[in-house]
Amino acid sequence: MKEKLLLFLFASLLFSCTSKEKKAAKSDLPNIVFIFADDLGYGDIGCFGATDIATPNIDRIAAEGIKFTSFLSASPVCSPSRAGLLTGRMPQRMGINSVFFPESLTGMDPEEITFAEILKQKGYRTGLVGKWHLGHMEKYLPLNQGFDEYFGIPYSNDMASVVYMRGNEVEEFKVDQRYTTQTYTEESLKFIDSNSDQPFFLYLAHSMPHVPIYTSPEFEGKSNRGLYGDVIQEMDWSVGEVLKKLEEKGILENTLIIFSSDNGPWLVMEDHGGSAGPLREGKQFTFEGGVRVPTVAMWKGKIDPGQVYDELATLMDWFPTFCKLVGAEIPQDREIDGKDLSSVLFENGNREGDTFIYYMLASQEAYREGDWKIKRPYAGFAGTRGMKKVEAHDTLLFNLKTDPGETTNLAKENPEKTAQMMRAMELAVKQLGPLPENKVARTPQDNSHYEYLEKKHTEKN
Repeated sequence: MKEKLLLFLFASLLFSCTSKEKKAAKSDLPNIVFIFADDLGYGDIGCFGATDIATPNIDRIAAEGIKFTSFLSASPVCSPSRAGLLTGRMPQRMGINSVFFPESLTGMDPEEITFAEILKQKGYRTGLVGKWHLGHMEKYLPLNQGFDEYFGIPYSNDMASVVYMRGNEVEEFKVDQRYTTQTYTEESLKFIDSNSDQPFFLYLAHSMPHVPIYTSPEFEGKSNRGLYGDVIQEMDWSVGEVLKKLEEKGILENTLIIFSSDNGPWLVMEDHGGSAGPLREGKQFTFEGGVRVPTVAMWKGKIDPGQVYDELATLMDWFPTFCKLVGAEIPQDREIDGKDLSSVLFENGNREGDTFIYYMLASQEAYREGDWKIKRPYAGFAGTRGMKKVEAHDTLLFNLKTDPGETTNLAKENPEKTAQMMRAMELAVKQLGPLPENKVARTPQDNSHYEYLEKKHTEKN
């Protein structure tokens, strides 16, 4: 009997020590909160120059962490951008060149590896709240792409049949979008509450400020830029609620928080479409206004406060960065285009690599190497209700360090640099190898955003 008791006590002690070791190991893994806006412009955030929209909580992340001034999206449109973020791969490698619609029967291939899957394998609880937009058929939904939990609108909020889904099921067929930002925030806080005792990854993908834009009554008329500004200020409130919850749970200092946008502002939507600030053009174009997005990150005690990083970085970089943070191997069976940002975040160092290939849909249009950017000749676009008019241009060469607004074409006065950049672009494209056909099925164009714009013009006039 005595021997059994001693054996029991020994086993209990061993279990206790093992549990403590496991708990200690878990606490070494940071929580990650990634907050993603939709169609947010470079000029719509206070710390990026907005004076008519108050964003104290996003500005706090920049002040207590790092601000990226030359952070590029994977694409100037939505679905490709989100695919690039989650996989660290150029969307063209996946055949995701355009946007999925409710009529689409395709989505991001489940064989792609998302950083949610990487984190889940390392013991993280993974949750997505908000917009998905990578296929709404069950096999393409978040629960089959590495997420333990999902709540949100599976595509853009201007498309037909806007619904709230929970997991793989529709939870609500009638969505009052005035309260979407608040609803997403409440869901996010619940996720943090229920998972604060273990490593978690929260991907909060706001539907705003993609048109049609809505804000709750509490935020109407609060900004100095009309309804659009009100929408951004409510989104900033949401960021603040997340920060408060992390502080309340005592886990802010063990959480990496990132705020960014999927692409630039939808300028054809006029005062409902945001601002690219000093940058040229916006969404749907490969000028900087379409792909350079406001991005900030903080991790108290790990990222030195007040950093500003002016060199190239991209949304695809978060995939290898998260892998490094949690000690996961980067997949070797496929090309990963992102670069690890650990040295930038934690060592005041630089990102490896300084090149970027710009695509709009399947059209390769521009290339960046260091401070220089070259753009192929463009036939121009007459403009539609959904895409703004842009004039034709010849080959363009810009120095983005001195001219981020792409106002001065240096091609003619720098023929040697122009030729060198053109050769470098052709080589980079050649090294990509053959790319798959577009996997986004061609479907009838969803006209809801055009109807929205038409209605807006009617009311205005």
